[in-house]
Amino acid sequence: MSEGLPFVELIRRVRAGDEKASTELVRLYEPIIRVAVHVRLNDPGLRRLFDSMDICQSVLGNFFVRAAAGQFELERPGQLIKLLVTMARNRVTNHALQQQAARRDHRRREKTSSDCDELIDHGPSPSEVVSGKELLEAFRGRLSPDEREVAELRTLGQSWPEIAAKLGGTPNALRVRLDRALDRVTRELRLLD
Repeated sequence: MSEGLPFVELIRRVRAGDEKASTELVRLYEPIIRVAVHVRLNDPGLRRLFDSMDICQSVLGNFFVRAAAGQFELERPGQLIKLLVTMARNRVTNHALQQQAARRDHRRREKTSSDCDELIDHGPSPSEVVSGKELLEAFRGRLSPDEREVAELRTLGQSWPEIAAKLGGTPNALRVRLDRALDRVTRELRLLD
């Protein structure tokens, strides 16, 4: 301590409201409190909401009021450090709990692009689904019954030889027939435009 002021004398003078003693106490112990606060503010969302200096000043203000009221019996610097660090930890915890209350929760307000991506359905919109179903119905409606049967069997995953065995004809002829039918309906519906 500067000026050779013993710890007990410093605390006595702080209790008496001595401004120089209070300034000395802040100079000596504020860095310790700021480190304790910084360590506890490990959530980036809370760091954006609170500055370690603000919490430090709040802790010191609370300490000075309580010290003036004679609440603390401090005989060694270690006791004061423990007290101030505990007060800082409690203050950070209280602020975090207060901010995480349902209406203030910083995690709900601050969404990153990756958070928003989880909320976005990258699939087709409902109108696109309906439009796609209508287009499929129109497409099938323009196929002949024989062409539609071949298309449905292919849609079910059957191979060309299996379809040929079921419907008659050669696998290659059925494939060409379906390709031509699909090209014709694509032109009719102007899907290439």
